[in-house]
Order: sequence, then C-alpha cells, then structure tokens
Amino acid sequence: MNHPSPSIKLYDFQLSGHCHRVRLMLSLLGLSHETVPIDLLGGEHKRQPFLELNPFGQVPALTDGEVVLADSNAILVYLALTYGDEKWLPRTAVEAAAVQRWLSVAAGDIAHGVAAARADVLFGMRCDMEDAVKRAAQSLANLDAALTATPFLTGDLPTIADVACYSYVAHAPEGRVSLEPYGHVRQWLARIEALPRFVPMPRTPLRKP
Repeated sequence: MNHPSPSIKLYDFQLSGHCHRVRLMLSLLGLSHETVPIDLLGGEHKRQPFLELNPFGQVPALTDGEVVLADSNAILVYLALTYGDEKWLPRTAVEAAAVQRWLSVAAGDIAHGVAAARADVLFGMRCDMEDAVKRAAQSLANLDAALTATPFLTGDLPTIADVACYSYVAHAPEGRVSLEPYGHVRQWLARIEALPRFVPMPRTPLRKP
C-alpha cells in the first residue's frame, strides 16, 4: 500500500451520500485530507470556481496534488488503487467485475431509488416518487438476496462496492423507504458501521408530509 498523501482536498456537501462514500473511504484508508465545503443548496456547485474542477457541476470533487477527479465512484476506484490494497478493489477479472456490477447499481437503481426519494423528501428535489419507491424496493430486495450468501456484497471482505452502496441505503428511511423488510441489508449496514474508522453521514430529520 502506498503512503497517505498530505495533499488531498475533498470538495464536499455533508448531507450528500455521494460525498459521504468518499469521506468514508478516506477514513477507512486512514487518509488525512482537507475538506472544502460546497454550498450545494445555494448552487455553488453550478458556478465558478467549482466548475473548473468538475464541469458537470456535481459534488464531490477531489484533488490529490495535480490529480483532479470527479464522480464519487471514480474517486473510490482511484483511492483504492492508489492507497488501498487488493481487498478494496480486487485485481482479478472476475472479482473486479463483481465490484463494478455493484458500482453500477449504486449509480443506477440506488441513485434513482432510495437517493431520489430522500432528495425529494429532504430537499424538495422533485422526482417521480412512485418510480423512485419502486426502484428502491427492487434494489433493496436485490441487495437483500445477494447478502444471504456472503457478509459483504462480493464476498467475505468489504470492497468499494460496499462503500458505494452504503450511504444512501443506510439513509433510506429519510426518504420514507423502510428497511424493516430487509433483514440481511440491515445486518450488512451494521457490519459496515462496525469497521475500524467508520464515519457516519449526519442524519436529517424528516420534514412533515
């Protein structure tokens, strides 16, 4: 494993699950970093100078010396390959593909399901709530089924797949999506929360319907 970098900056919004997965990975790897808060609700991510870091206008962004990165899953890959060991991102084709599958789930059904429902409820970012709840139920059922065989998503050890999927699933109730039917998912969340150097994402009280 390479030595920690003293030059990492994370451009961050505390209540974003995309940002939290990067904060969590940095902590799990024991990497010190500087946090630069971005006022997401005020639209800072859509203005300069942030757009110089990420022209797509999305958080998080991360710099590591001269390296500039955007997209939370891409950042997880970078951190795992640069500072982690093969536990976090296996190097064999089959194992790496298994991790990539769950990164796609995090960017797909989880983002458009539990994450979209949460953004609607907490921040007024309107979505098709019926579709979001349907996607949430399907992705949670798929997670629950996968976790009947192994303690983590791709095997006996956590990988960046678990980090990518954790944040929004753990906060699904903030979007009025219950985790009660998904016992294996709840046990998996507890296993992640028991990892050394785990850091939580702040909980946000529900607004009244």
